[in-house]
Amino acid sequence: MSGGACGILTPMNYYGAKDLARSFRTVRGNTITIASEIGEEHYGFRATPDTRTVAQVLIHIANVPKLQLQLQAVERVTTLEGFDFMAFLGPVLADEQKPYTKAQILERLKTDGESFAQWLETLPDSFLGEIVTMRAGMEPAEKTRFEMILGVKEHEMHHRAQLMQIERMLGITPHLTRQMQARFAAQTAR
Repeated sequence: MSGGACGILTPMNYYGAKDLARSFRTVRGNTITIASEIGEEHYGFRATPDTRTVAQVLIHIANVPKLQLQLQAVERVTTLEGFDFMAFLGPVLADEQKPYTKAQILERLKTDGESFAQWLETLPDSFLGEIVTMRAGMEPAEKTRFEMILGVKEHEMHHRAQLMQIERMLGITPHLTRQMQARFAAQTAR
């Protein structure tokens, strides 16, 4: 909080909707690069028998924003009590099992990701600051809409890390590692 006129406290907002959209686009762009670099012949690869294939992870990533769009944009929930997660997630999880080509997956990552980012840009700070009550027993008991929406990016980064490990298993040096190595080499050359 910062002091406003006449000593009234006003919120200081360092990270708003446009920042959220920009950072989401960065994360999604890195995911798309990884999806592009993994050959389609490896889209059926899974690190262990009980994990998703590369294609399934990418479809999962493409689908993740759907939950927050449903909760925040469609229903604008104020509590998660009564929200039927399984009814919503069942079809979304079933979608991961469908066969998609690499081109179809890349297109979904691009178009659905950009659509989500464009929605993010429209969100006023007042909306992002609204409190949503979690289900009984969940911790924390409340979250702001901002925290819930930020979870989309965090979730994608979690799965992107899995994909980067898979890249290494397939003999691919991830692009972010290559970029870091190039920066180090340039600094060393100076």
